[in-house]
Amino acid sequence: MTEANILVVEDEAIVAKDLQNRLKKFGYAVPAIASSGQEAINKAVEIKPDLVLMDVRLKGQMDGIEAAEEIHKYLDIPIIYLTAYADENTLERAKITDPFGYLLKPFKERELQTNIAIALTKHRLEKQLKANEKWLSTLLNSISDGVIASDIHQLVTFMNPVAEKLTGWQQEEAFGRNISEIFITVDAITRQPIENYLQKVIKSNHIKSLSITTILIAKDGTETPIDDSASPIKNDQDEIIGAVLVFRNVTERQQAIEARQKQREQEQLVAQLEQINSLKNDFLNLVSHELRSPLCNIKGIIQTLQLSPTSQQQHLLSLLEAECDREMELINDLLDLQRLENSSYVLLAPDVLLLQQWLPWLIEPFQIRTQEHQQNLYLNLAANQPPLFSDRTSLERILIELLNNACKYTPASGEIILDVGYIAVEVPQKTIITVSNSAEIPATELPKIFEKFYRITNADIWNQGGTGLGLAIVQRLTDQLQGKIQVESTQGWTRFTLILSDLELNS
Repeated sequence: MTEANILVVEDEAIVAKDLQNRLKKFGYAVPAIASSGQEAINKAVEIKPDLVLMDVRLKGQMDGIEAAEEIHKYLDIPIIYLTAYADENTLERAKITDPFGYLLKPFKERELQTNIAIALTKHRLEKQLKANEKWLSTLLNSISDGVIASDIHQLVTFMNPVAEKLTGWQQEEAFGRNISEIFITVDAITRQPIENYLQKVIKSNHIKSLSITTILIAKDGTETPIDDSASPIKNDQDEIIGAVLVFRNVTERQQAIEARQKQREQEQLVAQLEQINSLKNDFLNLVSHELRSPLCNIKGIIQTLQLSPTSQQQHLLSLLEAECDREMELINDLLDLQRLENSSYVLLAPDVLLLQQWLPWLIEPFQIRTQEHQQNLYLNLAANQPPLFSDRTSLERILIELLNNACKYTPASGEIILDVGYIAVEVPQKTIITVSNSAEIPATELPKIFEKFYRITNADIWNQGGTGLGLAIVQRLTDQLQGKIQVESTQGWTRFTLILSDLELNS
């Protein structure tokens, strides 16, 4: 056992010396003897003894009780009073200082030894208990869960900072209140109040947990999803003396679960869409093959019958041939759109296009067509038009679709204009191609103009057929060429403007 240091405070030198000898006999060290209250304070602060033997009556202005009060301000050490006085007033004053012993002179040696041993043991245990309480308090205050403790009557005895934050109650105002006032919960689905189950815990002596759908309603009405558990608190005799409630905010966990659920749903949706797209591709490939074969056979028969038809037969055969051509156009457009919507099938072959040479060749068939329909087709090329690095096949299909539409919807004596220019001040340089025709589209139609299968309302007034896929194909081809296309229709004119830069290919 470690030797304890004891400070003796006694103003009678002979008595002090006798105490010192006895203490050494007991196995204790006496590093100092003080004869006054102030000296006792100074010595205690200096040597920090394990215990003080304090005479109540000391010479000077300060007695032993006053000296003990001052020592306790600086040090946590046990004090045993040694006095010949046992009057009521002295005892009451001594009690205030919480002494570890009060021996009346004269006392027996065995009595002194026993009191010192008990005082040192009691103080050691109290220090250990305080350290444990401090450790427990620090632990409960630093964990991320809320903790509320109650006595056997469900009255709050402790709340940590997390519990204060989640409930909106401070420990000072919650202390002594019934936990049902502090911890208010409802079922997240039914919104029905949940019974205070600490009482059940105390009665059943079992740990209980709340449903994961529990909502905690704070003092200010804030709602927080929580899960928790409650356990009984027992003493050394295994008797229940209260209960403790541990709970946590599960908002982030619920959000993570919901996010994961949404992700699974999106993954399932993507898988379903991929499956549907695959089925669509297979269907279109099958249908296109199955439809093309009989159409080709029908056209062959028509051409054979046209070798020597009557005038009526000629008319009917012409109608039949036109319908075959229309069906073939629909099939081809569907297949083209299918390939464009599945980018893995699109193969670009960029080339340097000299627009001054290429565009006159491109519009030559339309020159003949417009003359037959008494329309006027003009090509305007900017001076020194720079070449364009792009995919020839895709750009040709775009311009043919736009010119074809312009020819179909432009009235006799109307005009179709193909303007080509460029903007050199931008980087990269922009090529601007505009196809205009003297026919106006209602403003309400323009937002839907590039949708699949969309045809202008009352388009049949112009007696023009079509698949409704041409401009949808134009839009997707423009995207493949990394360009933009715009449409406007005002003052009797409709203009499709194509904006292109030199094509940039990913490596």
